[in-house]
Amino acid sequence: MAEKSNATRPAPDSLFVTLADYVCSDVAFSQQALSAARLCLLDALGCAFLALADEDCLQRLGPIVPGADFPGGARVPGTHYELDPVRASFNTGCLIRWQDYNDTWLAAEWGHPSDNLAAILACGDYLDRSGLQALAMHRLLIALIKAYEIQGVLALDNAFNQQGLDHVLLVRIASAAVCAGLLGGNRDQVITALSNAWVDGGSLRVYRHAPNTGWRKSWAAGDASARGVQHALMAMAGEMAYPAALSTERWGFESVLMGGSLVQLKQPLSDYVVRNILFKVSFPAEFHAQTAVECAVELHELLGGRLEEIEHVCLFTQSAGKRIIDKTGPLDNPADRDHCLQYAVAVALSKGDLEAQDYSDASAQNPVIDALRDKMEVLEFSQFSQDYLDPGKRAIANRIEIKMKDGSEFVRELAYPLGHPRRREEAMPLLLCKFEEAASDVLGMQQAHSLMRTVLDPAQLDAMPVKNFMGLLIP
Repeated sequence: MAEKSNATRPAPDSLFVTLADYVCSDVAFSQQALSAARLCLLDALGCAFLALADEDCLQRLGPIVPGADFPGGARVPGTHYELDPVRASFNTGCLIRWQDYNDTWLAAEWGHPSDNLAAILACGDYLDRSGLQALAMHRLLIALIKAYEIQGVLALDNAFNQQGLDHVLLVRIASAAVCAGLLGGNRDQVITALSNAWVDGGSLRVYRHAPNTGWRKSWAAGDASARGVQHALMAMAGEMAYPAALSTERWGFESVLMGGSLVQLKQPLSDYVVRNILFKVSFPAEFHAQTAVECAVELHELLGGRLEEIEHVCLFTQSAGKRIIDKTGPLDNPADRDHCLQYAVAVALSKGDLEAQDYSDASAQNPVIDALRDKMEVLEFSQFSQDYLDPGKRAIANRIEIKMKDGSEFVRELAYPLGHPRRREEAMPLLLCKFEEAASDVLGMQQAHSLMRTVLDPAQLDAMPVKNFMGLLIP
């Protein structure tokens, strides 16, 4: 028998109202935040260009059905695809995320706020090229800051991973909200997009963990950003809202997926996240492993080729690193290997570096890697876990202790990776080099230089029409 109810439709959940008010607000962000946003844009594009060298990534690009192009639609960086904004967002999201090299946010939940740029760029190019709105890049930078803030602040205190849910649900939420705003949505329309995004629930983390690790972890963010764009477009077309999608007893997100725990914002929304974002500068590895790889590169020099004399390697890490990237046994594919702390450290110890191609099937055949992995033990160090969550530190520490057969020991410990705000000045030259090398391979050196100068010039970038900027990304 169908349920009967005479209840009136509830008021929107307070979280929806707070997020919608933020999206619709005319915030004057600081110059520090805007400068950080330009750097985030540059780095995400560099990651996208790097991914174009990967055949597995290329197989997932283009229209969903061959020949279903959208002439005059949203463009995909580094390609000649012109697609509807939903599919363009999926494509761009795949590129940005594919090599696990884009910026990162670590808290109770983890994630990569630049994943939202896929949705922002796709919507912006579609709107500007179609004549629906004349958009300058300053609008997209504002949307970037807001998307980073929504995803990052929600991540501070809500551990969706503890429920087995993947962090990309926050990409869907943030993309839906800011894209509804970009499309001209009012407060109610942003709430509609948000409520539908929460109704989608969350992807399972199963594809990020052994024994099921696979390529979906590299395209899941593109999928989430595309879904966010779809909800934003539907909201603008008159779709209805589900105002208590979070809080409804039994059927709502909090009851069904969070065990009754409330989804909350730990602090007011401003520009905290973009100003404190973590960049992957040196190594395409899961961020909890970055300091470990940096330590391993130093230890490679100290060991001087004495790998066979190693008796035992102890890796001390944070609780999040222990949970996400501690893997033993066979690793089935590159997606499995780049989320394995032991594999990343073994490569860095053996060759003094770590590159994307080191995760390939061919590179994994090197017997030295598994021989080193077999000697490794991963332990959580409680102080590292505390410093990881401390808002005054936000450290991502790792420590490597190597015991040799002759009894001698080598030890290295590092709290802050090169991409941390505390090491931003040190990282800047390498961050720009990372972009320049990636962009030059796709666009040619002259066009890459021109693009970098444009992004780093506030006056030029902010006033540039979005359609003109996107044209700079096409070979």
